[in-house]
Amino acid sequence: MIKARVKAENPEANLKDYHQTYKTFSWSEAEKEFTWHETGSINIVHEAIDRWAENPDKKEQRAFTFEKHGEVKNFSYMDLKDKSSQWANLLAKYGLRTGDRLFIFLPPCPEIYFAMLACGRMGVLFCNLFSSLSFEELEVRFRIAKPRAILTHPDLAERIPFETLGRMVEYVFLTEGPLPSLSSSEVLLEGQPEKMSKQFAPRWFPENMPLYINYTSGATGPPKGVVHAHHDMVGLLTTARYFLDLREDTILWTDADPAWVTGIAYGAFAPWLCGATSLVQGDPFSASNWYRTLEKHQVSVLYTTPTTIRSLMEGGEDLPGRYDFSHLRHIATVGEPLVPELFYWVKQNLKHSPHDTWGMVETGMICLANFPSMDIKPGSIGKPMPGIEAAILDDNGEPIPPLSMGELALKLGWPSIMSSFWGDDTRYQEYFRIEGWFLTGDMFLKDEEGYYYHQGRIDDLLKAGGDKVIGPYEVEHVLCMHPAVSEAAVISKGTEPGKGESFVKAFITINKGFTPSARLNHEIRAFLKANLSADIIVKEITFLDKIPKSSNGKVIRRALKAADLGLST
Repeated sequence: MIKARVKAENPEANLKDYHQTYKTFSWSEAEKEFTWHETGSINIVHEAIDRWAENPDKKEQRAFTFEKHGEVKNFSYMDLKDKSSQWANLLAKYGLRTGDRLFIFLPPCPEIYFAMLACGRMGVLFCNLFSSLSFEELEVRFRIAKPRAILTHPDLAERIPFETLGRMVEYVFLTEGPLPSLSSSEVLLEGQPEKMSKQFAPRWFPENMPLYINYTSGATGPPKGVVHAHHDMVGLLTTARYFLDLREDTILWTDADPAWVTGIAYGAFAPWLCGATSLVQGDPFSASNWYRTLEKHQVSVLYTTPTTIRSLMEGGEDLPGRYDFSHLRHIATVGEPLVPELFYWVKQNLKHSPHDTWGMVETGMICLANFPSMDIKPGSIGKPMPGIEAAILDDNGEPIPPLSMGELALKLGWPSIMSSFWGDDTRYQEYFRIEGWFLTGDMFLKDEEGYYYHQGRIDDLLKAGGDKVIGPYEVEHVLCMHPAVSEAAVISKGTEPGKGESFVKAFITINKGFTPSARLNHEIRAFLKANLSADIIVKEITFLDKIPKSSNGKVIRRALKAADLGLST
């Protein structure tokens, strides 16, 4: 476990005293931030957009910047109010009503955000889909959620399962022409929203009114349609202030796809609830364009992923020095764990310590993090959000001592927790097997000072002799210490009958300057033997061009296990 400590760089952040705030914080007090606390009328779009647009001092403030192919589009809070109202009128024109589902299957573009806000305004559930999804992946989502309409682009339309659509989907909305002539249900929307009225009063709902469906990546099993509600706004506003240090003058770049919960929650609703500006870069990743985006848009808070940081590292250390990051004051990460190597690379090259965070699609918000005003222990995810009671439990649901590995559980009561799995209550209830607790399925350690360390999923644990188990992270971390190894992922191959040793298979990608060979394979295994417990035996190492990962950067171990067995995923 990492013992090093990096002193807090921002002691004057929104959360100045973690321990005092944790003791006194209450969600009921946090709710007083919103107009619905007085009126009883709840709609997240009113709180995120309309209340700013109706404020003379805020209505012309920039709320949203979108860039693609060098073209920059800026939208004020008033612009977003007008755009979302026009889109709501458009959807209503075609008969969409409260409770209907709209699938949004588009590459990053402003229309995604206009449609999201329109849906929230009128009570239609939106479901953003990654534009990389295959025919089969789309079909399972359509079959479960049964959307009434889908918003897409002609270039993506050929991947849509029209045989499945024909039984449920009334409209296929296309953002632009020409029509691909695949279905009689197609409607070309090009030019239509601008003709609609800019007046569409938000509809008022109970706090648990569903807002959107977000499908898990399927990293540990079939995708689940996680439902989140309008009341999520309480957790999003509070965590954005405490974890990301958002203020009204902040320019936040959350470089996450809008189909990922992070892109929805912290790329759109959270900054707007805070009255800040959200930046979206629609171009494919390149290191130079990424740095240029930080400089050009004077980003003040960056929320990125370890996967992106690895890609920046591959671009070399000469690039960052060519750009001006003087406006940048805070960096946070999410997705896979932020290993110390990545932490120190960012600190050296971007001149700020990256603050790791943890949450799940199911939690709806960040739940653990390294706060801006808190000392960081590289390799640790940090501490719980005020208002979140966390514990590490054993198999019987009992808390375990510090430095012991167990399942992370969160005491029920935070406002952004999922409200259901769409069409699958059985899997939903599995998270609540212990009364009063949400069981995450993630394995953690907690040290004596209350810092948490992610060790992997329960299904990925490795036996290390007797009753001892370890997470895959420990083996992967040692693998990445070898100079040839760029990334690593390991799976269990079981144990030898009558013995406690765990056989492990490793999958690795290698750094530039090295070539896969039997000799390198042998060298890496010898390195592991010298640096791992004798109870862990890495029997096989397979070189890959790329480690399979979900769209949020998490290793898809089921794909590795299937490949090892010669099965398809």
